[in-house]
Amino acid sequence: MKLLVKAPAKINLALDVLHKRPDGYHEVEMIMTTIDLADRVELSLSHDNKIHILSHNRYVPDDQRNLAYQAARLLKERFQVKHGVIISIEKTIPVAAGLAGGSSDAAATLRGLNKLWNLGLAIDQLAELGSEIGSDVSFCVYGGTALARGRGECITALPAPPTCWVILAKPFIGVSTAEVYRRLQIDGVQHPNIQAMMEAIHQHSYQRVCENVGNVLEDVTLNLHPEVAQIKDQMKRFGADAVLMSGSGPTVFGLVQHDSRMHRIYNGLRGFCDQVFAVRMLGERHTLD
Repeated sequence: MKLLVKAPAKINLALDVLHKRPDGYHEVEMIMTTIDLADRVELSLSHDNKIHILSHNRYVPDDQRNLAYQAARLLKERFQVKHGVIISIEKTIPVAAGLAGGSSDAAATLRGLNKLWNLGLAIDQLAELGSEIGSDVSFCVYGGTALARGRGECITALPAPPTCWVILAKPFIGVSTAEVYRRLQIDGVQHPNIQAMMEAIHQHSYQRVCENVGNVLEDVTLNLHPEVAQIKDQMKRFGADAVLMSGSGPTVFGLVQHDSRMHRIYNGLRGFCDQVFAVRMLGERHTLD
């Protein structure tokens, strides 16, 4: 038996960091939404009782460093599963890009193995397990649009944002999330208005969504990598309605409603940047079949 599970990327419409916690993590408030840029995770039973990771992407680890591997191991150990699994990951989401590609692969693995191994777990249980793997995995289990609190694992569902194009541009660099958080000086940063963004989404107001995008990590990454700032400037110059870095970067996204402007921005960036995508927001949460 084989299962194919879609693992969509996410963007942060707003990302705030409140303080550093005693456990070493940072307390965050983030509004995230999934987009139609996705990896494909294929799961098939292996009779050797082992976990195998297959990928043609040389930046994807094939051992316990891989979050999908960790997801499978967690289910296997927690529920004493006697089957092995082959996890084949076809990457479309750029690696180390601020788009939660690894977390989404892990979330897809949790959802898929729940079915493949007949575990019968509810989606809330899978999200709770996901929080043991990584800060974005719980959100990725649910998908859709949500407010994430705590270190990212406390999820409150939100309606789908207004329909628009999302243009993503990633330079040929990787960013260490740990390094960005280490360099973040919370005192004095300009905090995004999380409440205003939630209200904009509830009101289905594209203009207010654009007015309230914000990311406290952005200045840190822009100082480390000036090319990210250059991409932001190019997107604004080409006419995006809102431009923001996603997560800890380095991917920058722009929002735009009109097809003609989307094509202009997309074509303009392709001559300037390594990886460019034009996709839609997904809006809907995942369901367990």
